[in-house]
Formats: sequence, C-alpha cells, structure tokens
Amino acid sequence: MNLKNNQITVGELLDYAPSRAVFQKRFPTVLRHPMVGAARTVTLEQIIAFAGAYIPKKTIQDTLEELKRV
Repeated sequence: MNLKNNQITVGELLDYAPSRAVFQKRFPTVLRHPMVGAARTVTLEQIIAFAGAYIPKKTIQDTLEELKRV
C-alpha cells in the first residue's frame, strides 16, 4: 500500500480492509475506542508521533512494514 510518505489519513487506512486488518491484529483495542471516528482526518505521520510515546519503536516499524505490503 502506498502510505503517501505517511501523509495517508487514518480514515483511508481504516476504509481499506487489508490495512484495517493490520490494525485489528496489532492494536485490537484501538479500533474500539470511541475517538477513532474523530481521528479519521489525522495523518499516519501524526499518529506515529503520538504513538511513539506509548508504543515501542520496533512495533511501529513492523506495523509500517506490514502496511506497505498490503
């Protein structure tokens, strides 16, 4: 998948079933969070910057690599 230099939006990722499956597999509780709908316009780059404080860098890198393959 083309992540558009991490400028792809959360909404675009969630609307594409294969990338949604990646998030469902790696972060199942996140997709049930009530704020997911509000995050649809947030870019992947912004999510990475925020998640870096909570998620190990290796997990983020592995997720990005998997998203690129779908």
